[in-house]
Amino acid sequence: MPAADAEPPASAGPGPEADPEPAGEPTSTEPATAEQGELSARDVAVLALERRGWAGPGAKERAIRERLGMSPTRYYQVLNALLDDPRALRHDPVTVNRLRRLRAARRSRR
Repeated sequence: MPAADAEPPASAGPGPEADPEPAGEPTSTEPATAEQGELSARDVAVLALERRGWAGPGAKERAIRERLGMSPTRYYQVLNALLDDPRALRHDPVTVNRLRRLRAARRSRR
């Protein structure tokens, strides 16, 4: 029966395990991609820059401008948002957790 060979098994048909988006989730690929996808190249570069040790703030600010092409203010805005992003935690848990602890300590001192 060649027709039976051409059809996928019944278990491979559409079902909850084959559906990439759970029911009730938005059907737009834009939010799902942003939520489930990987970090952007810029976000990875921000985390890599933050992972390094720096002799002083001047060298770090210069590297931010030269390597990332953004102002230090924008860099810290992006970095702060990354600390709340689960994708960043999966990408670099050591750096993200260290920065979260520092942020929490600064907030508790206020």
